[in-house]
Amino acid sequence: MTGGTSVSGSAGIFIFLVILGIMVVLVNKAGGSAAFGRWAQKNIKTRLGAILATFILGVLIFIDDYFNCLTVGSVMRPVTDSHKISRSKLAFLIDATAAPVCMIAPISSWAAAVAEYAPEGTSGLVMFVQAIPFNFYSILTLVFIIAISIMGFDYGKMSGFEIKAQNGDLGAIETEESEEEKEVSGNEKGRVLDLVLPIVVLIIACVISLVYVGGFFDSESEFYLDFIGSFGNTDATVALPWGSIIALIFTIVYFMLRKAVTFKESMEAIPKGFIAMVPAILILTFATALKNMTTLLGAKEFVAGIVDGAGTLGAFLPAIIFLVACGLSFSTGTSWGTFGILIPIVTAIFPDGSMIQIIAMSACLAGAVCGDHCSPISDTTIMASAGAQCNHVEHVQTQLPYAMTVAGVSFVSFILAGVLDLANVAWIAIPASIALMVGTLFVIKYIKNRKAN
Repeated sequence: MTGGTSVSGSAGIFIFLVILGIMVVLVNKAGGSAAFGRWAQKNIKTRLGAILATFILGVLIFIDDYFNCLTVGSVMRPVTDSHKISRSKLAFLIDATAAPVCMIAPISSWAAAVAEYAPEGTSGLVMFVQAIPFNFYSILTLVFIIAISIMGFDYGKMSGFEIKAQNGDLGAIETEESEEEKEVSGNEKGRVLDLVLPIVVLIIACVISLVYVGGFFDSESEFYLDFIGSFGNTDATVALPWGSIIALIFTIVYFMLRKAVTFKESMEAIPKGFIAMVPAILILTFATALKNMTTLLGAKEFVAGIVDGAGTLGAFLPAIIFLVACGLSFSTGTSWGTFGILIPIVTAIFPDGSMIQIIAMSACLAGAVCGDHCSPISDTTIMASAGAQCNHVEHVQTQLPYAMTVAGVSFVSFILAGVLDLANVAWIAIPASIALMVGTLFVIKYIKNRKAN
């Protein structure tokens, strides 16, 4: 079975999630994350450098948003504090490089969650990968961070907090560090390679596993499947656990040979990794229950019937789906629950494999991330506040104008992508959306400077 939510499929995704948790515990135990922080403190001399280093670390730790929040916060707090960057700005950087990065990384817990909700007979991973180029919110969030950092300005409430930070008030809430945070920031033995190498091996092992399960190395078949064909024919619920197991074994052996982590400590990381992933497993379980409930109620057939009568509004449906996904994710505080409700509906509305279906799927995923990013009850929003050790309400207030700016540009981009009936629409839509994002920031900066004068 290629897609769907079978028991074996769910078990495979759960195994993958747990192994990701174990790997991150091992990397932190070995001091890979702390080594990046020491490198940053030694080599980064400017405020812009500190912001971009935080951004880069957030992108590097793309395999799971939970550990992204924990690790980036623990490692980069001393660096951003030394350059008088407010804790609210740090929390935004953590949050903006957690879910959005995971949403455009094919080897991540989020890709596995999306694959879980693919309809039977459909490759969930292929569906996820096809949606990446049109996931405007996730892509434009990263563009937003780089552009606003290089342009050197802030707006909304964030601007006030940054001014306070320059005067010495970082807006920090000092709390007692947890055992995991002490582990991340306190290990002096690690190297930056201890962070990068396990991630690289994980990617390579998972890609090889995906094409292997897809039949790329099957000499008994009538013909060798090409790489793309085998990738489209694979089963992510089988391949991703195998790839992650290979990467985990490599990581344990590598750290033992480096004498960074003992065998006993490696075994102790297994229950720790499982415990850390319990919230993600519970969210996935409940989201699957939501998906099954809406399927049994016939939601996708009902919505498909409404859409059939929409006529000329069809091209605007991706933008509408984006708004609906934003609302659902914001009100529930979970992207994965939104996936469970909307993915079966989106796949039922549009013809399989059509460009409009791919754009609509991207709108569903982008909207879910956007709502999650804005929601004060989202787990990643709360964890970003905890990682930066700042007031949670202040984090939400300062982040919301930024997230809404990106959401507005994304909404316009989905309208353009839906209206443009072109086979190679991605090559037009992506540069156009980036140009629109940067242009919007120039307008905001111009208006802010006029008001200041």
